[in-house]
Formats: sequence, structure tokens, C-alpha cells
Amino acid sequence: MQKSNFVILFFLIVVGLPVILGVVGDMFKRWLKHKERMAEALNAQTAEKAAQYAAHTERLEQRVRVLERIITDKRVALADEIESLRTLPDPMATRPLN
Repeated sequence: MQKSNFVILFFLIVVGLPVILGVVGDMFKRWLKHKERMAEALNAQTAEKAAQYAAHTERLEQRVRVLERIITDKRVALADEIESLRTLPDPMATRPLN
């Protein structure tokens, strides 16, 4: 009985342990590859969003520059245009009520 237990224990250590460690090691390598692919995909999405935000910010900055130019370059003309709009009749006042 003692000898058979020793043979089984020896077999588990010599054969079973390396097989189990090999399988676990392979699973770990696959898990790491999966995590790397997920990180690459996330990085690509983040870079794309950053580019979209940069383009949007650039468009907003251009619009602000145009508004600043309108305000600073044409103050007098703009004031005249605003005053001329104030003298126009109110379209809501001339519309008939139902």
C-alpha cells in the first residue's frame, strides 16, 4: 500500500504538475494577448475621440475669431444695423389673431 501511494504521488509530481502548469501558463498567455488587444482598441477609440474634440474645438475657435473681428472691426456699422432693426415694424404685431 505504501509503495502504490508513493508511485501515484511521484506520477502526479513528475507528470501531472508540469501538465497543469503548462495549461495554466498557456491560458495566462492567451489572457494577456486578449488584454493587449483590448487596450489597443481602447487606445484607438481614445485617439479618434481626441481628434474629433480637437476638430470641434478648432471650429469653435474659428467662430469666436469671426465674432471678435465683427465686433472690433465694425462697431459703428454694427450699431447702425442694430438701430435700423429697432425701427422695423414688429411682425408679430401685424399678424392677425385667430
